[in-house]
Amino acid sequence: MTAEDSRKTEEAEPGAEDGRSAASAEAATPSAATAARKREQRGWYFYDFAVSVYSASVLTLFLGPYLTEIAKEAADPEGFVYPLGIPVRYGAFFAYSVSASVILAVLLMPLAGAVADRTGRKKPLLAVAAYTGAAATAGMFFLSGERYLLGGALLVVANASLSVSMVLYNAYLPQISTPDERDAVSSRGWAFGYTAGSVMLVVNLALFQAHDTLGLSKGEAVRICLASAGLWWGAFALIPLRRLRDRAVVREPGAAPALSGWKQLVATFKDMRRYPLTLSFLLAYLVYNDGVQTVISQAAIYGKLELELEESTLIGSVLLVQVLAVAGALGMGRLARIYGAKRTILGSLAAWAVTLTVGYFLPARTPVWFFALAAMIGLVLGGSQALSRSLFSHLVPAGKEAEYFSAYEMSDRGLSWVGPLVFGLTYQVTGSYRDAIISLVVFFALGFVLLARVPVRRAVEAAGNPVPERI
Repeated sequence: MTAEDSRKTEEAEPGAEDGRSAASAEAATPSAATAARKREQRGWYFYDFAVSVYSASVLTLFLGPYLTEIAKEAADPEGFVYPLGIPVRYGAFFAYSVSASVILAVLLMPLAGAVADRTGRKKPLLAVAAYTGAAATAGMFFLSGERYLLGGALLVVANASLSVSMVLYNAYLPQISTPDERDAVSSRGWAFGYTAGSVMLVVNLALFQAHDTLGLSKGEAVRICLASAGLWWGAFALIPLRRLRDRAVVREPGAAPALSGWKQLVATFKDMRRYPLTLSFLLAYLVYNDGVQTVISQAAIYGKLELELEESTLIGSVLLVQVLAVAGALGMGRLARIYGAKRTILGSLAAWAVTLTVGYFLPARTPVWFFALAAMIGLVLGGSQALSRSLFSHLVPAGKEAEYFSAYEMSDRGLSWVGPLVFGLTYQVTGSYRDAIISLVVFFALGFVLLARVPVRRAVEAAGNPVPERI
């Protein structure tokens, strides 16, 4: 075998030295390769464990209502605040801040994905993104009075950092798991994350309920809960950063250096035109996931300001979501092994649309019905996200994991500004959070139609990957 033949063989078998797939390495040394892969998988799960507390405690529960209250304190008699001189209803400021954070992420994620793929250095980039986000979250302890602009700025930094880190984190999935493992590995990652969210929500609930006994005001208790999410994120990020490993990059001589963010994004989507079915899946995911992310970020505002529920009820309902999302992620992973990931995701989208419709009609000040709604959300939340991630991993050409997952993350978080914008604009125009929440049904209905039209088995084959028995 010539040197050229050897190089071609190495490129054709992703997962050798460059680690693009675990399958060929396992064939060479089954026991050692399997043990190394399992160790990386266990480390990988812990980034979900680290970051999901931010999603549960900060983005889903505490920051929306708290930042809205701060904006209310700063509002004029007509109920408007003026960030950058722009008149904004105080009740829409949080939704607009989420949209702004996502726009910043759009600028950063393609660059991170390109640098990771060109250099193979995912781990240092993951560390920078993780600790920037953790620091911004910990800084939310200083939100008080009328500092709504500080709150918006910290949210923008933390959310954008989360999105960049998830590009790099998700790009490890094809490298640390075989094709037949990915649904299960992805689902376990989400389950680890929701477990962490549940643990911290129990602590948050205990702190909030005992704030008077501890000599704390409600605002101080909320600020401690916000800051603790940043400390948790930073502490548990150490585990994946120790266990995950960077791979050597094998590429053609004279390959181009990493491009700037927007140029790389354009180059990635131009390359995706060679895989139109992968692009079709991304379009469907972009639409329905926009609805998912908006529900996650705006549900607490809906519960507090429209349904007039107490903070303890909101904490308990989000805790219920976290607990049931673990069961939902694992349960839907099992359903995917029987019916395939695509059919299982389609079922979850129908359930999302029904859930929002029920939510529109919920009476105010009735916690029991809000808990029932939270249970419905929890059962479909983790599974729909986990299976979408694992399904996409089958549609990625070997050697382009981080680059393509940057586009995926653009759909996951980077382009999820439309939903919050629609939610905020609907409230700005109508003054009703009920109208705002029902407006999100269109994302799930349209996403269902677009996903149903994607022939995923052909899409996997077109990407040059082995087709699992069920997909």
